Amino acid sequence: MLGRKIYFPSGLIVIVALAGCGGRDGRDISRPVNDSFNTAESRKCLSELKAQSVRFTVLPNKNLGGGCRTIDTIKVMDLGTEATNLGPMTCPLASKFAAWAKFAVRPAARQFLGSDVVRIETFGTYSCRNVNGGRSGKLSEHAFANAIDISAFVLRDGRRISVLSGWNGKSEEREFLKRLHQSACKRFGTVLGPEYNAQHANHFHFDMSKSTKDGSAYCR
Repeated sequence: MLGRKIYFPSGLIVIVALAGCGGRDGRDISRPVNDSFNTAESRKCLSELKAQSVRFTVLPNKNLGGGCRTIDTIKVMDLGTEATNLGPMTCPLASKFAAWAKFAVRPAARQFLGSDVVRIETFGTYSCRNVNGGRSGKLSEHAFANAIDISAFVLRDGRRISVLSGWNGKSEEREFLKRLHQSACKRFGTVLGPEYNAQHANHFHFDMSKSTKDGSAYCR
């Protein structure tokens, strides 16, 4: 017995996309907002990223509930050094991160550690949560894919330099990590490290936001 064929009207497209949202109830539905990178400024950033030889894909704009959203974001596929856990990132953040990896991380590793960095480990980029993971308060820049947390560096000779153990570790590890922190302060809007608070003892937090008071960068 042959089953009957069911025909759907031409052009009818049904899309169901569920997205977990860290720190929320997980029931929000991911839905398209509009085409991404439709301004001259945002397209200029993509061109600059290509000029850095960064390989990436453009992601669709999404509102993810609770004020969390990923607007004009990309997925970095290759920036010259392997980096783990890279989710959606705003283009300016990706551009600064790629430049930091190339012009700060690599030279500092050779200078202070005598080896090349083959992998940068991160805790990720996008996360729908408040600042410091609080139950209330201001949304973190992670909620807009505008931040990244760096946890460790793996060297070609097999050593792994983590922020947690290296910040107050061997002299060469301390010098390496402090150089990276200082360099980041010249590139990102906000840089937080182990000396900021206990929650940052195991990572560097970089984001693109600056002071709403005077537009200056914040480095701790």
